[in-house]
Amino acid sequence: MTEARELSPMKLKDDKPKDEEQQAFGFVGPANHRLRRGVYLLPSAFTVANLLCGYYAVLATLKGAPTDLDNASRAIGFAILFDAFDGFVARATHTNTEFGKQFDSLADVVSFGIAPSILAFTWGVQALLAGDLPQSHHISQLAWLVSLAFVICCAWRLARFNVHGMAPGGLKYFVGMPCPAAAGMIAATVHFWKDPLDDWRWSIAWLALVLALAALMSSTIRYPSFKGFPIGKRLHSVTIVIVAIAVWAIVVYSEQVLILIATSYMVTGLTLHVVRLVRRRLAVRPA
Repeated sequence: MTEARELSPMKLKDDKPKDEEQQAFGFVGPANHRLRRGVYLLPSAFTVANLLCGYYAVLATLKGAPTDLDNASRAIGFAILFDAFDGFVARATHTNTEFGKQFDSLADVVSFGIAPSILAFTWGVQALLAGDLPQSHHISQLAWLVSLAFVICCAWRLARFNVHGMAPGGLKYFVGMPCPAAAGMIAATVHFWKDPLDDWRWSIAWLALVLALAALMSSTIRYPSFKGFPIGKRLHSVTIVIVAIAVWAIVVYSEQVLILIATSYMVTGLTLHVVRLVRRRLAVRPA
């Protein structure tokens, strides 16, 4: 009995560093450690799924066939879904940690930066390189520069969000076009059009769109956020019916509905920005 009593304080001393390490990773409190670990790992599981989709999209794009490119666009779409669930679960369970925040940003660089940029290059330019067009070499050089700009602006946008967060005034607006929305625009276009571009004029227009998306990500234009949407609260029956119809439309008519959603969101931010500029000028103008 005496020996057991003498060993117990040493055991408590050995357990203290473990508790401190768990608290450093966000596992606060000694009770229910297994449950807390499971809850804190749940958002990271969605982040891993997001990263997996981005990695698969890169591999599918490298194969280059139209079916593979469509599968890559679908994978980016699923990455957007997992990224949304990751943030929602973290907020709903109050498990936001600095580690999870940085891990999510690194996964987003792959899924919404590298994967869509490679997809944009392959789908928009690769077919031209197989032909004998004199413009193909110059377009290819321009394409990899535009793709690189997209990745850089995506990483810039994520770093700025980690430092400054949302736009002032709560959770209503993002500063700059969100990276998942920009990647979703590329994926939705590929999913809608299917066949890779083989006309250099269409390729130039496509690169202009990709460059515009990169500029919108690094801009200060405000885009609507749906983080304040009361998913965890009781919803009106009409809202539930609308959401159910939207999900059904996406599943059945994914090509048309997704390109419509992506384009509408991109235009919404620009439209709201123009409206704000007009209101400011009217307010400053003397009577």
